[in-house]
Amino acid sequence: MKHIICFLCLSFFVATAVTAQVRLHSERGIFTQGHLHPILINPGATGFSGGQNLLLNYRNTWASFPGAPSSYTFSYDGAIGNRIGVGAQVLSDRFAAFETLKGSLSVSYGIESESNKFGAGLSLEYLQHQISRSDATSSLVAQNDQEILNRLDGSKFFDLSLGVYGEYMDKIIYGVTFPSLVSAMLNEFDNGTTGDKSIGVIGHLGYRHKLTEYDIVLEPSVVFKYLMLTPTHADLNLKVDFLDETLTGGISYSLGGEDRFGFLMGVNIENFGFYYSYNISFHDFQQYDNGSHEITLKYRIGAQTNKEEMLIKK
Repeated sequence: MKHIICFLCLSFFVATAVTAQVRLHSERGIFTQGHLHPILINPGATGFSGGQNLLLNYRNTWASFPGAPSSYTFSYDGAIGNRIGVGAQVLSDRFAAFETLKGSLSVSYGIESESNKFGAGLSLEYLQHQISRSDATSSLVAQNDQEILNRLDGSKFFDLSLGVYGEYMDKIIYGVTFPSLVSAMLNEFDNGTTGDKSIGVIGHLGYRHKLTEYDIVLEPSVVFKYLMLTPTHADLNLKVDFLDETLTGGISYSLGGEDRFGFLMGVNIENFGFYYSYNISFHDFQQYDNGSHEITLKYRIGAQTNKEEMLIKK
């Protein structure tokens, strides 16, 4: 336990000692399936489920609207021995002419007691925000526009994020993420913002209730997101697993800046999982698009392993 306390104290000390430019946005805000796949938003979940895992996520917000945001994320995470988890992630996001590319490496340390098991993790991230070159060279754009030329190389960042993820009594699920806790700009770029960097946070709290006689698992949860230049909101989720967690269904409702309702369905067959969610917004803009779609494919390499095998006993 003392290793985790030292780890947290050191991370916060470094964060308070470093001042950085304001980021353009936080890419972790786009996911609605973070309660299903915490590796998407929390480095503390790296290797938590044991084994070696591959994940591919696609999200299309405001589907059918020209230039609507779309993102692709590929993730790997796995356990090394019974203590360490390692992972890597690549994200590509585009919103009209604005592109974001992210690559990250993560490591976590797991610990377990009789009632509690959790992992604390760090991720080192490289991010690049830029204008799409195909749009910048369009015939509709003046080729000698110095403002556009200055932004073709975009802005580049090196980030460090911190996360803790765990389960208590195999019932209470909890997690907290501090994305871009330390952020350093790698090139000079004026994004029109000034001031010190604010610290964002993602909180995750859920409860797992097993109805053994009906072979059903109920899991209500809430995911709260307070992120840079992203509308603050909370996702209220209810996930239901059937038939030994082979089938998954659920609903969600977002409060705050993201006022939306959605549903979830998924299937797990041996080592393969497929999940699809659809959201509609209650904002006026919904009349101009077909809602938002998110799809995740997950594959576990090798046989199923118990979470206890990757956590060291306290």
